[in-house]
Formats: sequence, structure tokens, C-alpha cells
Amino acid sequence: MSARFHTTYHVTCPASEIEARARGIAVEQSVEMPLAAIEDERVMAEIVGQVAGIRELTPGAFEVRVALAVETVGEDAGQMLNMILGNSSMHACVSLVDVEIAPEFEAAFGGPRHGIEGLRARVGAGARPLTCTAIKPQGMPVDRLAKLAHKLALGGLDYIKDDHSHADQAFSPFMQRVPAIAAAVRQAAAVTGHPTRYVPMLCGDWGRMQAQLRLAREEGIDTVMMAPMLSGVATLQAIAREWPDMAILAHPSMTGGGQIAPELLFGKLFRLWGADALIFANYGGRFGFSQETCRRLSELALAPNPRQRAAVPTPAGGMELARVPELLDFFGRDVMLLIGGSLLLARERIPEEGAVFHRAVVEYFA
Repeated sequence: MSARFHTTYHVTCPASEIEARARGIAVEQSVEMPLAAIEDERVMAEIVGQVAGIRELTPGAFEVRVALAVETVGEDAGQMLNMILGNSSMHACVSLVDVEIAPEFEAAFGGPRHGIEGLRARVGAGARPLTCTAIKPQGMPVDRLAKLAHKLALGGLDYIKDDHSHADQAFSPFMQRVPAIAAAVRQAAAVTGHPTRYVPMLCGDWGRMQAQLRLAREEGIDTVMMAPMLSGVATLQAIAREWPDMAILAHPSMTGGGQIAPELLFGKLFRLWGADALIFANYGGRFGFSQETCRRLSELALAPNPRQRAAVPTPAGGMELARVPELLDFFGRDVMLLIGGSLLLARERIPEEGAVFHRAVVEYFA
């Protein structure tokens, strides 16, 4: 008998329709065809999705649990996403809120290769929270971006990442930008004595990304960023599998569609597929999940698991220096705080403001 795992959906519809809707989800997420047309008995018994439960949440809103065959996923993160939501993502009344992570998935995908402890070790952080900032804006030439990165690194921050909008544009080509910024960050680190890491943004197709990864490795870079929902969750999986020395920051671009619960997408799925750090829109920022969503996302990312390293929650999106104590109270030690634009407002005082930010984080739990 084929092993099964459970997916949980929220469905809005009249009560008179929920049983048919639930059966429809089970079929769409497994065989996507009329069951009467299936002649293979094994497919009917072991592959067709099964409705495992229906529960009314409020009038017109229901929780539906569906049992899907583990073997339909294979060992492909993209196919897993397809099986748990693919066709149903086109139904406006359906959202995915949970997925049972079967042991077979943990064995196939492996989770973060470095996780929070690896990211801490790279910058000698011990058990403290981590600091991160972003190089902005796109549109500046390579030399100005490198100068900005140098100023940010003089603040002694742990990680300095490309903005996700930095790709391979004519005004700052990847193959020119990355060596220049890497050198600028190394120079600043030699001054501060702190091993600040530069994190370039990977872009393009898998062939171009592999060339970018090779360049990054040549430049002594050991941490990169990519956007799983732009470049593909299978690409996230491939980097984790084929470039295990590289830690991966997952950027949240295109994750706000609302049909996958963010705590599930970041805290369970991105973690499962290999992300070491999970950047998400923090409460009270420019975008912002609720406090409860942020708390649950963080808990899932860090949940003890003997078969998966913990990923580091990285709240971002309009964060300000004044909020550091509040955020550390909320998230605790196991977090990487990402403050970008707020630091850049300091202009010529960026190194000083960066140092204030880093010191505030380092000393908070001292």
C-alpha cells in the first residue's frame, strides 16, 4: 500500500457544496481527471487523493484534509509544490494551510545544510542574534555599489546582501558587481576585524546561476541569496544539494499571493527544501504579517528536528533601529534582524549607524 501524507486546506463555499469541493481538491491534486475514466486498480487505490476530513470553521468556511500519495512527489521540490497546491491554486476559494512532512520528504530534501548554527559560526556569533542589511538601490554603477558596501561593512555587521532587485542589469552586471563588492567587504572586514559576509543575489536560469555560484566561490563567498518563488523551489533544492558549501538566504518576493499560509511556506517548506535563512515581511513594517503569523513562522523554522537543521528567521521590510529591543524581545536570540533602508538614511554616517545597530543586537542578551 502506498504511503500517504496529509495536506490541509481552507475552503470557502456554501455548506451544501463542501463535500463536492473537497472531493474535487483530492482529485485535482492527484490525477486531475474523471475517476470513472480510470481503469487501473492500483491508481484508484493508491494514487487518487482521498478526503481525510472536513471541519466547519465558521459559516461558509471549512478545513479540508486530503491524503495524497508520497510517491507522486518523487524527490523534486517543484513536483511537491505541484502536488500540494498546483491545480487548486487556480481556485480562488482554496488556500493551503498545512502539509505533513513525511519522513520520506525529509530524507529526499534534507533541509538546511548550514542553518542558524552554521550562519552564526561563519561570523563568530556564538549564540547571539545575527545582523543583516541590504545594498540599495538598483541603478547605481558597480563602483558606487562597492563603496556603499564598504561603508556598510565598516559598521561590523554580520551579513550584507544584495537587494533582490540586483540581477544582471547593464548598469551593474553580476560578473563585475560581485567581485567588486566582495573585495570592498573584505577590505572593510580587515579594518573592523569582524568577518562580515557579502551575500550576492542569484538570478537567471540554472545555467547562469551555476556560473554565478562558481564566481562566488572563486571570490571566497560562502553565502548566497535567491528567491524560490521567482527562480523555482526546485532551484532552491538544487543549490542546497549541488553546492552544499553555500548557505542560502531565501528572499520572499512573490510569496504574497495568499494561497499558501506564510508560516507553512517559510517555516516548513522553504526550510525542508534547503533554505538556511528565511527572509519574511515582519509585523509592523511596510508589508507585514500579523504578530501571530510571525511567531508561528519563527517557531516552525526553529522547531527541533533530529533530521533537519533549524533555519534562521529573518524579519525584514521597513525595520528601524529603534525597534531592535522590541524585536529581540519578540523573537528572542534565534533570529537575524535585517535593517536596510533605515541605515541608508544615515548617508555619510552609515558606518556609525551600522555599528550602533550591530552593537544593540550583540549587547542585548549579554
